[in-house]
Amino acid sequence: MRVKRTIALDKLQNLHNRVKIVRGGTSAGKTICILSILIDKAIRNEGSEISVVSESVPHLRRGALKDFLNILKGLNRYYEEKYNRSTLKYTFSNGSYIEFFSTDQPDKLRGSRRTDLFINECNNVTFESYQQLSIRTSGDIWLDYNPTNIFWVDKELVNTPDTNFITLTYKDNDQLPGSIVREIEKAKIKAKTSSYWSNWWKVYGLGEIGTLEGACIPDWKQIEVIPPHARLLCHGLDFGYSVDEASIVALYKLDDGYIFDEVLYRKGMLNSHISQYLKNNSILGSIWADSAEPKSIAELNTYGHQVFPVTKGRDSIVYGINLINQNKIFVTQRSKNLIKELQGYIWLKDKQGNTLQKPNPLSGDHSIDAARYALTSQLQDPNKGEYHIW
Repeated sequence: MRVKRTIALDKLQNLHNRVKIVRGGTSAGKTICILSILIDKAIRNEGSEISVVSESVPHLRRGALKDFLNILKGLNRYYEEKYNRSTLKYTFSNGSYIEFFSTDQPDKLRGSRRTDLFINECNNVTFESYQQLSIRTSGDIWLDYNPTNIFWVDKELVNTPDTNFITLTYKDNDQLPGSIVREIEKAKIKAKTSSYWSNWWKVYGLGEIGTLEGACIPDWKQIEVIPPHARLLCHGLDFGYSVDEASIVALYKLDDGYIFDEVLYRKGMLNSHISQYLKNNSILGSIWADSAEPKSIAELNTYGHQVFPVTKGRDSIVYGINLINQNKIFVTQRSKNLIKELQGYIWLKDKQGNTLQKPNPLSGDHSIDAARYALTSQLQDPNKGEYHIW
């Protein structure tokens, strides 16, 4: 393999924060570019200790390790005696090395320290494994993946200090043969009439987060702003405090559908803080909250608000999800946490792979719960709680 300079390589070489998150579609050249940068670093910096990690050794052998060896051979820098095939470790003449191991080797996760780390296809690795590896890494951390669904990188790392985040697509790999480009772009045409190909094009063509298989709430549309003729019905409130976020979601009626608009998502909110937030932001009218929090509901009412317990019966969560799915739903663009939760809200499965009627909130469910309370309150009595802004 002869490594050629690409747009992708130029972009990655310009990332200078400690944690470098590289999201992308198929044939973007993510893995090859990162490995090329790490090989160059090992050669230029004596004593570099670099770990390339993935979910399993077979996965490494098929992917990153195979690419690594091909890159060295293409550069005429591969020497058989420097490669330990039993430990999957290549040692350079200056004492630097690049080793390959998997996260299913617990002793490796909690083993020796390193200067640099690359977790290949990190969406197949747990956040706990990432933490064990990152706290033992003194230098750069590279993470790459195809965004088939939302996961811990989106919740824990994106937009945090000292972190770069970049999306690459096949168009950033300007050395890609035309035949492969044409094959990829066939999906763009198929996407117009097929939900499967629409999701495939979104993930592997555009490098954007796709629709998770088994999503509890699969059909909703994002809108930029709330149309002027939309009617505000009520708000949903999910209480939180030190660990969990408090969330407030406004519910609007729009023609034959409903709009969810997230207005609060914050940790550390006492009931007095929630009350002050409601007053400061002129949030009036009825607010529907979890009936399992009667003391909190009563306290907010003493502050002058109209907070009601949403009626909850057996399987109320599934009932609320079904209500949402039975209606045309829109979500405002600014509802970032609600969108993130919806993208990671899937049905649990048993050991045999059968879908269970119980949600598995990969990205939390605080805003979803607030939205569910609001919609449930209205559809049990469509005229309940409605008021207009004049």
